[in-house]
Amino acid sequence: MVPIGDKPILWHIMKIYAAHGINEFVLLLGYKGDLIREFFLNFALHTIDVTIDLGRTDSERLTFHGPPAEPWKVTLVDTGEAAMTGARLRRARPFLEGCDMFCATYGDGLGDIDITRSVEFHRSHGKIATLTGVRPPGRFGALNVDETRVQAFNEKPQVSGGFINGGFFVFQLEFLDDYLDDREDLMLEREPLEKLSKSGELMMFEHNGFWQPMDTPREYQLLNELWERREAPWKVW
Repeated sequence: MVPIGDKPILWHIMKIYAAHGINEFVLLLGYKGDLIREFFLNFALHTIDVTIDLGRTDSERLTFHGPPAEPWKVTLVDTGEAAMTGARLRRARPFLEGCDMFCATYGDGLGDIDITRSVEFHRSHGKIATLTGVRPPGRFGALNVDETRVQAFNEKPQVSGGFINGGFFVFQLEFLDDYLDDREDLMLEREPLEKLSKSGELMMFEHNGFWQPMDTPREYQLLNELWERREAPWKVW
């Protein structure tokens, strides 16, 4: 919910996906998930012109003017404050019935990722998982890549000059059943992705454009300055 401009970074991430025709979202809530609930429950009040008839208390006291701000269907799932990334993703399983595959990402990174091409790439190779590989600073996880197959997954090396995990995954639904379980401490970036890479089921979609996480005050300032100058590369909508 940290803002970039007048919207939380979560909104910016969802706009990237929506620009590629993805308008159904499952948000996995943990720490301060109530703030995310409040934002979406009152999304129309925040984003659309509205008339409030203070003389009424029924459902017609609010009149919204104009079309919905976003054509999104958003499912909010409480996955617990202590759950790690793998456990949170596993708890999305009941809400993905009927899907053969799904996209997933973190809530703190932005980029001009071509989601459409990443999905097409995923479908073309027939493996279980695709991650987006990027080339930012060496404080992130390095990937040992043979062309586009991830041979090894090393989450946090001290120095790296190669591709790193930029998030923006595409998974087959079977990943949730075969590679994840309900352990609270299960981290997606450890056992599940390492197991995928060892079995040859993890592929990399190469992204050479803009990608930037927001983990520090400096990165927060950078992203906000780009947005304010109307030079935000991730604004693909």
